[in-house]
Amino acid sequence: MDLGLSGRRALVCAASKGLGRGCALALAREGVAVTITARTAETLEATAEAIRRETGAAVTVVVGDIATEAGRDAALTACPEPDILVTNAGGPPPGDFRDWDRDAWIRALDANMLAPIALIKATVDGMIARKFGRIVNITSGAVKAPIAHLGLSNGARSGLTGFVAGLARQTVRHNVTLNNLLPGPFDTDRIRSNAAAGAVKAGTSVEAFLEARARDNPAGRFGRPDEFGAACAFLCSQHAGFITGQNLLMDGGAYPGTF
Repeated sequence: MDLGLSGRRALVCAASKGLGRGCALALAREGVAVTITARTAETLEATAEAIRRETGAAVTVVVGDIATEAGRDAALTACPEPDILVTNAGGPPPGDFRDWDRDAWIRALDANMLAPIALIKATVDGMIARKFGRIVNITSGAVKAPIAHLGLSNGARSGLTGFVAGLARQTVRHNVTLNNLLPGPFDTDRIRSNAAAGAVKAGTSVEAFLEARARDNPAGRFGRPDEFGAACAFLCSQHAGFITGQNLLMDGGAYPGTF
């Protein structure tokens, strides 16, 4: 399928590895010029070079923290008029809400709610003027089924989801869509770091803990970043102009509900 994206420009946040990288690679394969951001220069440069080698696409690198105003300014300076915006940021740490002070909540909101909203604010009117725009927010399956020890993520990402639901209905008549991708368990560094505490509690190794968790998923495995990237690319395509304000859950069937 021709996604009709050749020649478009994309800003993909937190794209040096994991799901962000999967999205950037999938878009580059479709002929999109991608600007990728992340905090670690070495990892980001290596990712950019790998995407260039595989796809031949133009890849611009911006080192910085997208959760900060300076990081967003740098990204938007490098890609001031994106046709595609993929927002993403590392999730806040797990824990007990009794241990989180106001600063912990503000950090979570800054990264996982306010930063995406600021990027949308900076880019959506240009998309409307050009009559094409695709905004995809990488959130979490916790928006659909809250995870008790991820209260910071549950709260911040749900706030973003509510904001997007309202805006998405205002922009779609201009061929500008906003949707959210909700990952469940994917084979990324994030799932491995979060598994450490669970492995200790279970009295087993991290690898054994992860293998058991993968088996317990209805799909019998974790998702792959390339699968996630392909879904993102479709939501950004010329064929997805009638899809807006939606939350696409990608979890291998883990969520047990009908709706």
